[in-house]
Amino acid sequence: MSAVVQSIDVNKAEAEREQTDGFNLIIDALKLNGLTTIYGVPGIPITDFGRMAQAAGIRVISFRHEQNAGNAAAIAGFLTKKPGICLTVSAPGFLNGLTALANATTNCFPMILISGSSEREIVDLQQGDYEEMDQLAIAKPLCKAAFRVLHAADIGIGLARAIRAAVSGRPGGVYLDLPAKLFGQLMDAEAGQKSLVKVIDAAPAQIPAPSAVKRALDVLRSAKRPLIILGKGAAYAQADEEIRALVEKSGIPFLPMSMAKGLLPDTHPQCAGAARSTVLKDADVVMLIGARLNWLLSHGKGKAWGDAPKKFIQIDIEPKEMDSNVEIVAPVVGDIGSCVSALLEGIDGKWPAPPADWTHAVRTKRDDNIAKMAPRLMNNNAPMDYHGALGALRTIIKERPDAILVNEGANTLDLARGIIDMYQPRKRLDVGTWGVMGIGMGFAIAAAIETGKPVLAVEGDSAFGFSGMEVETICRYNLPVCVVIFNNDGIYRGTDVNPTGGPDVAPTVFVKGSRYDKMMEAFGGIGVNATTPDELKRAVNAAMDSGKPTLINAVLDPAAGSESGRIGNLNPQSKLKKK
Repeated sequence: MSAVVQSIDVNKAEAEREQTDGFNLIIDALKLNGLTTIYGVPGIPITDFGRMAQAAGIRVISFRHEQNAGNAAAIAGFLTKKPGICLTVSAPGFLNGLTALANATTNCFPMILISGSSEREIVDLQQGDYEEMDQLAIAKPLCKAAFRVLHAADIGIGLARAIRAAVSGRPGGVYLDLPAKLFGQLMDAEAGQKSLVKVIDAAPAQIPAPSAVKRALDVLRSAKRPLIILGKGAAYAQADEEIRALVEKSGIPFLPMSMAKGLLPDTHPQCAGAARSTVLKDADVVMLIGARLNWLLSHGKGKAWGDAPKKFIQIDIEPKEMDSNVEIVAPVVGDIGSCVSALLEGIDGKWPAPPADWTHAVRTKRDDNIAKMAPRLMNNNAPMDYHGALGALRTIIKERPDAILVNEGANTLDLARGIIDMYQPRKRLDVGTWGVMGIGMGFAIAAAIETGKPVLAVEGDSAFGFSGMEVETICRYNLPVCVVIFNNDGIYRGTDVNPTGGPDVAPTVFVKGSRYDKMMEAFGGIGVNATTPDELKRAVNAAMDSGKPTLINAVLDPAAGSESGRIGNLNPQSKLKKK
């Protein structure tokens, strides 16, 4: 080879080494900001990106459906306070992920949905590209913010904007649109590195106004029957010690919403979870910490809240949340950690304890309700009912307080929420504000990935169907997840009949005697069929001890369950008389 040819080859190699492209810039931008896990489904145009991200040290968890990958990213955001990353293909894949993005926004979980998309010039002229869709326009109404990056030099800024939007203020979902052409764009490597942005203080503290804090303390001090309600926003804030100190120093009974359970143990002497109906009706001053007066709290009015006049104090980072349903006499706007710390400064040794007759009444009602429930949780019936099965799981969580409980269904969710006590924060993950089904396997996978803790997913048989194929994902990554399916042969229950007498089963009925445990065995996991609470308890303990992917088919009485569970009143009923 001549010296001239060698020189040309060296110069060419030098030029190539001095360039980078969209693939690498996206990866570098993610790593620079500590976003080292991606949940997604591979396909055009992001398949090679996933391979390259994995090669660069990013953990890429590949799912069977984008909605489940999106749910995983959303709950990763809740657990870590960093935006969870979901990566999808264009059009249908994007739409699948969009459901999870909208749910994340509603629940205030920080998440970024990154989707490949068609080229702008073809989309704008509607010329019929592969999976053509104006994804940015569709995403905008359903998330907190949406951005598109057209030039490799803007990748750093684009991701920085997405991160800030996802975690600052009230967290939520963000869409980031990356047209296929962007990935292969070349630019100078040095300039590319300089274009990247390391986001500093993405979610800065928002300190409440001193006057707002004083007003809230004055209202709280005047209360005869005060109540604190803890929402999942309080759990997300990770201000655990400050919240505990506020509750204990004030002496006020507290009511945790479902994903706030464990901020203080459900067995704490001030916990009013088992006296929910009583405290909502009888309280005269209610302080909301990271909770919203939406449908889950009957909008702060009506029968559930009784006739006693009430004053509301609300701590929230979003000013627009105040007065959303009822008057808030003492709004405290700021991040929960700063707000609770400011309130604590005003609660000194001279702070008056709540009247003894109020705390005694709450404690008595709670203890009475717990005592009434206890015998139902100890039965060993076969087939099982919900109480017997949940009684067995309740004991397991008590013995393993560090385990993460994922829970969805109708009756399975409603009853587990009240029966299974939680002892540590952010250990209960469920359907949240929208009450949607299908979060189970995505949440379980992300919980195992992000925390390394054992996960117990308690699923209704209907709810499991939305994401059940992800048991293969659980086996593929050998995750310490134990799935328990409460199988009563149908939606709500398995006893409905077709009124016409025709061959089709009723709309709410599944295949009788289904063996979901065989699904897990098909992928190399452990499957167990449990018919009594004792069998269920032994199987779950074995699964949690082993850390191996396990699915337990818990056989319930087909007649167990009620229409729509606790929210059956939301199901419209026909006023016409049946002929």
